[in-house]
Amino acid sequence: MSLSDADAYDRFMGRYSRPLAVPFADFAGLPLDGRVLDVGCGPGALTAELAGRVGPGRVTAVDPSEEFVAALLGRHPGVDAIRAPAEDLPFEGGYFDATLAQLVVNVMDDPVGGLREMARVTRSGGVVAACVWDFTEGGPLGPFWDAAQALDPEVETGSVLPGSRRGHLADLFHAAGIDDIVDGAVAVDVEHAKFEDWWEPFTLGVAPSGTYVAGLEPDRRTALRELCRERLPEPPFVISAKAWAVRGAA
Repeated sequence: MSLSDADAYDRFMGRYSRPLAVPFADFAGLPLDGRVLDVGCGPGALTAELAGRVGPGRVTAVDPSEEFVAALLGRHPGVDAIRAPAEDLPFEGGYFDATLAQLVVNVMDDPVGGLREMARVTRSGGVVAACVWDFTEGGPLGPFWDAAQALDPEVETGSVLPGSRRGHLADLFHAAGIDDIVDGAVAVDVEHAKFEDWWEPFTLGVAPSGTYVAGLEPDRRTALRELCRERLPEPPFVISAKAWAVRGAA
């Protein structure tokens, strides 16, 4: 049986994004009695953490994927989930007390426009926060892309994605006109009991890394898998995953 997009994403990135939601929400500094928006919610890794902190009735989530929105509604009753892109949020100005985007700015069609929309729908002085995996100094996909690049020096590792290198996410916030910026990082350590537990989600076709694996000839895919196995520690091993994080005031 093939996995749904939501289940495949959970297998691939949920193992890192769910624990990351805790330090990211801490970094954002949420108002506990306000309305909170999760932009680019996916299947709901951050949404679940927000609902646990402020109550599901105070959380709204948006995502351009109809399947992700449907999955989130099934998993988190009480949360209001709507299909919408970050660049065109269907809310009046100043409606939310805090607006967050976890692991989304790097895939927005217009990152500055998306951040500007996040600020627009947040009350004056409210929290606008985002985080993006570090693709240059220690994100969760570092071991994979290091091995891929060793076999193919021309491969693109993701370091050019918006917000994925030191200081760039803050630059995007400034360009969007967001004030009182705090630039930092959040991180999680995730243990993998077996090498196969780490590798298998890369074969599901999720994200650029999954697309890359799917496009390889079988012998090259095997070579990549075995080089990753050779370079990673003996299991169980821990992957330390860092994301750049920025918060500001609308």
